[in-house]
Amino acid sequence: MEPTQPAGGSGPVISLFEDSGALLRGHFLLTSGLHSPVYLQCALVLQNPANAEQLGRALAERFKGEKIDAVVAPAIGGILVAHEVARALGTRALFTEREGGIMTLRRGFHLERGERVLVVEDVVTTGGSTRETIDAVRQAGGVVVGAGSLVDRSGGSVDLGVPRAALVSLLVAAYDPFNCPQCREGLLPPVKPGSRKEPV
Repeated sequence: MEPTQPAGGSGPVISLFEDSGALLRGHFLLTSGLHSPVYLQCALVLQNPANAEQLGRALAERFKGEKIDAVVAPAIGGILVAHEVARALGTRALFTEREGGIMTLRRGFHLERGERVLVVEDVVTTGGSTRETIDAVRQAGGVVVGAGSLVDRSGGSVDLGVPRAALVSLLVAAYDPFNCPQCREGLLPPVKPGSRKEPV
């Protein structure tokens, strides 16, 4: 696994993960339903407010040319990311949740029609949660101007239909459960250290 920092990168993002014990190796079940030998537990990095602020400012910098009215993230992994990016941009932070299996704005959150929204996430693998959040923002009347994440596990291959940026891009193996080499080798079952109990 070789990390690739984008041009004008924000510094040693991977070092923050390593120093926080957040770059895990083993046999993991990802939110996408795929299996992987590597897991990035962003919560362990973001538990340190100085790290959260640093990463939020760095991600906000990628979108400084846009006029952004609100930052929206999927719960729960993206909540702290949205908060820190919004703070750096001087706007408000909202998050989406599933209601009846559909990602939506709850808790009195709303968007005015035409508001320009940046959607953020902690880690992108297949982009599923980010796409659901983009759909929720559009359903609420917002205009999605971009998508950002702390980490992109796809090596830049995920197309979200909007401009996007990540602080670090990794090409990390992820396998369909039926083609997982660790499963074939009869190793321990995959564990799911993330925030959601069911893959989507």
